[in-house]
Amino acid sequence: MIDVLIIGGGIAGVSAAARLSALGSVTLLESESALGYHASGRSAALFEENYGKPSTIALNAASRQFHIDADTLSPRGFMLVGTAETADSFAADQAQMKLDAITMPEAQAQIPILDTQSIDRAAFHADAWDIDTDKLIQHFAKLARQQGGQIITKAPVTAINRTSHGWQVTAGAQTYDARMIVNAAGAWVDVIAAMAGVKPLGFTPLRRSMARIPAPGGHDVSTWPMLFGPGENWYAKPDAGALIVSPADADATTPHDAFADDMVLAEGLARYEAHVTEPVTRLLASWAGLRTFAPDGTLVLGRDPVEPQFVWCAGQGGYGMQSSPGASQLLADLIAGTQSNIDAASIAALSPARFA
Repeated sequence: MIDVLIIGGGIAGVSAAARLSALGSVTLLESESALGYHASGRSAALFEENYGKPSTIALNAASRQFHIDADTLSPRGFMLVGTAETADSFAADQAQMKLDAITMPEAQAQIPILDTQSIDRAAFHADAWDIDTDKLIQHFAKLARQQGGQIITKAPVTAINRTSHGWQVTAGAQTYDARMIVNAAGAWVDVIAAMAGVKPLGFTPLRRSMARIPAPGGHDVSTWPMLFGPGENWYAKPDAGALIVSPADADATTPHDAFADDMVLAEGLARYEAHVTEPVTRLLASWAGLRTFAPDGTLVLGRDPVEPQFVWCAGQGGYGMQSSPGASQLLADLIAGTQSNIDAASIAALSPARFA
């Protein structure tokens, strides 16, 4: 009998496995051949503590020291640019993320391709960091295994049945008996809930497309900060000597292995090009991932209000990587009934009970 069966091997599931394996026996089931195959492996992965709703920011703050200790962060910085036409959304973003205003010469000194004929304002935050996503996932996986946790890939769940002692889960040719299920299935969380006879909460997978382009103008982009347009309608980020550009699309879809929409990508690249002096002449690669959100856009962490042996670890959206240390520790505290360092208002905002 397994104490906790975790369904999903993205950052949500593997971080939960690391925390919960310290409390009892844990098995994680991942349908794909590797951990982090879907959204977790396709993330722009920035640690910006002030990014997200208040409850997400609380999780980000609680995650910082773990990231530092695990050595998953490297300096990046975060820059917001705007025009007279986007003044209102620029001001809102600057205030929400607590960015410092900088001059256009200061902005160009960091990103020389900025087009000052269109851009007339910029703000910056040095305390933003790249996250080594593979290192973070493997760090959590190692912690889970060191504490006796079992991680099984190529194990798609096909049936879940309630039993007198908990749950029986079928994955492939195997069945697993567990006292508790943690639903960390990303875009598939409502599918898993329905399979278990638990009321789905109404999660929506939103497609996010990415393009990798050559370093603009042959510049060394390695020290450039991440660059955002106001209202997050496009962004760009250095990646392995090239530049990732996203239209920041958020098109509702169904759970699947996502791919980029060429028209959406082209529109986003055009928004990026309107702010820089170097045109996009070719793509090195393109892809998409699914960022899954609850109806209110806030993460869902904790026991289902009707079925307490069914635990939600879902709705990470675009915040999963940076918030995972804090989110997984909160989940472990909620399951164990121990005191959390997250404030009560944030815990309530994250609770599945808000949908009851």
